[in-house]
Amino acid sequence: MKILLPLLTLFFFTFLFASAQQTCMTASSIKALDAQWEANNLNPDPEFFKSTLAENFIWVHNHASMIDTKEDVIKRTEIQAAKGTTNTRSRTQSEVKVEITGNTAIVTGFTVVDRGPTPTKYHFMRTYVEVDGKCLLIGNHTMAIPEGE
Repeated sequence: MKILLPLLTLFFFTFLFASAQQTCMTASSIKALDAQWEANNLNPDPEFFKSTLAENFIWVHNHASMIDTKEDVIKRTEIQAAKGTTNTRSRTQSEVKVEITGNTAIVTGFTVVDRGPTPTKYHFMRTYVEVDGKCLLIGNHTMAIPEGE
């Protein structure tokens, strides 16, 4: 009995330490996940969106000209994946910043999207939440920056 208590205590703290180390809510993990978001918008993989978007995901496009749900994004990427093509030539992120509070991360930055004839620069703000140890994208807001600004 004397040895059981110290062993249980050691096990408990080892478990807590291991659990804390496995969080997805770190700046580097969120940046990597956000880079995957960009890559999968360029080369659509519907499975990525199915597993990464929260059920109540919302994407507000330029001045609310279009608003997508998780279902909308998945449907669009399934069509693109089936065709084996998208209308996007490239997507390049820059100035990506991550701010984390509790189980929520806000990612901001710029993405240059080339769909021709000229690339468009967007400012974005995405919100990730950690749910049961997995980081999910719950919101995305993109705003095109007028040329010359």
